[in-house]
Amino acid sequence: MKNLTAIILILLFISCSKPVETNAPKAKTYAELETLFKEWRDFQRPMFKDGVPDYSVAAMKKQQEELRAWQQRLQQFDTAGWPINQQVDWYIVKAEMNGLDFDHRVMRPWERDPAFYKTLWMERSDVPAHEGPTHAAILDLWKYTFPLSPESKEKLINQLRIIEPLNSQAKVNLTGNAKDLWTVGIHDIRTQSEDLKSILALPGVSAQTDVVTVVNEAIASTNDLVAWLEKESASKTGPSGIGKENYTWYLQNVHLVPLTWDDEVLLLKRELARAWSALKLEEHRNRALPELMPADTPEAFAALTERSAKSLLSFLEKDEIITVKEYFEPALRAHLGNFVPAEKRNFFVIGLHYDPRPLYSHFYHWFELAQMDNEPHSSVIRREPSLYNIFDSRNEGTATAVEEMFMQAGLYNDDPRVKEIVYIMIAQRAARGLGSLYAHANELTMEEAGKIHSEYTPRGWMKTEKELLIFEQHLYLRQPGYGTSYITGKYLLENTMAEFARKKELLQQPFLVKDFFDQLNAIGCIPITLGHWEMTKDKSPVLKTIP
Repeated sequence: MKNLTAIILILLFISCSKPVETNAPKAKTYAELETLFKEWRDFQRPMFKDGVPDYSVAAMKKQQEELRAWQQRLQQFDTAGWPINQQVDWYIVKAEMNGLDFDHRVMRPWERDPAFYKTLWMERSDVPAHEGPTHAAILDLWKYTFPLSPESKEKLINQLRIIEPLNSQAKVNLTGNAKDLWTVGIHDIRTQSEDLKSILALPGVSAQTDVVTVVNEAIASTNDLVAWLEKESASKTGPSGIGKENYTWYLQNVHLVPLTWDDEVLLLKRELARAWSALKLEEHRNRALPELMPADTPEAFAALTERSAKSLLSFLEKDEIITVKEYFEPALRAHLGNFVPAEKRNFFVIGLHYDPRPLYSHFYHWFELAQMDNEPHSSVIRREPSLYNIFDSRNEGTATAVEEMFMQAGLYNDDPRVKEIVYIMIAQRAARGLGSLYAHANELTMEEAGKIHSEYTPRGWMKTEKELLIFEQHLYLRQPGYGTSYITGKYLLENTMAEFARKKELLQQPFLVKDFFDQLNAIGCIPITLGHWEMTKDKSPVLKTIP
């Protein structure tokens, strides 16, 4: 009898432990997915209290508990029979939900990362959204025109007023022990104070006492947060990396990169060696040619940038690389750069003064952003930037890939020496990505990761200006997968081009470079694996990521 009772109890326990079955019908239409996406984006933003995003322990706990229901709603979709582009959009939403899940389980930027509380951004990012984690009420000053109109003045004041209560909240929420994130994050908050001061010098501001008052209040609050962070920094002793296993999960489930931490180490080591050896062979082939000479005056630099911009745009159009839209030229010309004295040049500015075309090729970024501005995507899910920098393999990978692709297609036939700059840039991206991988594995500190970045970049070009080194390694520690996305995204794009060309060959159709890039651009700024699926009908890279 006792045994029978025990068996009954066990059966009752098992039955109660099973997840509750739902009889809700599966959602079937793409329109329902669009509706869910809009509702999801509202949920993903934290609750606001008195106009300020709430990242308190209680608020974050509540959001995490409710997230599971959103994931279940998404899983209720039956996408069988949907066109590939609509199935792709379903995966984008799933990846975003995985991103919030990972934020709560592992990243917790509101708790571990002081730079998360930076509010003021002076310039537009060259990718669809700001790089790295940001809170939900950032202030993009570049969107304002000065002198301010009455409407924009009121909006700016309201946005500036968020800084003081958010800084106060930061001093309660920031309980993490990530040493590198903490100590280097102080720099970002200190920079905000300097940027706030610069607002006071903008046209018309000094005469607007209400703007001046709120700016000064924000400066005082930001300086107070810096002092608190510095005081607390001595007690921070823990690692800042997320570990190999978490890194791999994040790559595959959020950024949809079908690689592991170990795969990325191998790929970046291979690319670093290839770039160095290709550079040396290129130098050997060019040994009888004159050395490249940098522009040494503002006038020489202006002539160089003008010549280079015309050269790139003409090449893209005349050599049928891509359909050159009317907004490409103004997008590029807005970022031609300025003359910088030799002693103040960082890595990218050094190359810019020898020949800007490799960097201008990377400025494919600005063509993509201009397309988003001028030709918004028909899909509401792709129209706005994906969350959690999910776009990095597409945007950073493409921008890096085209540096070499344009070179191979003949951009530098007029001056082979410029090819050397391309290989130097590839080596730098591989070296800095390797450093970030070891930092996330907690095998190196951020400073030690920076030494790989510096020591393995050719010609000592990363040893000239330390601010860039700190900025990049700090960003990659804050945003897993970003530091490697330049090379891994390049690899994934090359793989997509190869499969795209192979399918054309099987169908006995011509492969046209212009057709490839035009299709890539039309798909939008989504992970390369999803673009690969849409362009080739080959889903295998996606299947290696989230199930």
